[in-house]
Amino acid sequence: MKLHRHLGQAHLDRVATEHDETTGKMRYVVGCPMCGLKYQHAVKPRYKDPRFLEEYKAEIALVAFDQLLYHLEDKHPVEVKIGER
Repeated sequence: MKLHRHLGQAHLDRVATEHDETTGKMRYVVGCPMCGLKYQHAVKPRYKDPRFLEEYKAEIALVAFDQLLYHLEDKHPVEVKIGER
C-alpha cells in the first residue's frame, strides 16, 4: 500500500487519460519507464460523462499503476530488483 500511495502522490502525472468526443470512449495510458511500452486500457464509467476522468483521476491512476507494476514484475524484475529487500 505504501508503494501505491507513493505512486499516486508523486507520479500521478505519469498516467494520461483520454476522451474521444466522437465515440465517447475513454481510456488511460501509462508508460513503462524501463522500455517505453505504453499500456492503455478502456475506462468504463457508468455514464459517458467526460468529467468522470478528472473526478476519478486518482482512482484511475491506481489501476494504471497496478498494470505497470505487473509489467515491471514480469518484464523487468532484475532492473527494478523485485524480490530483493
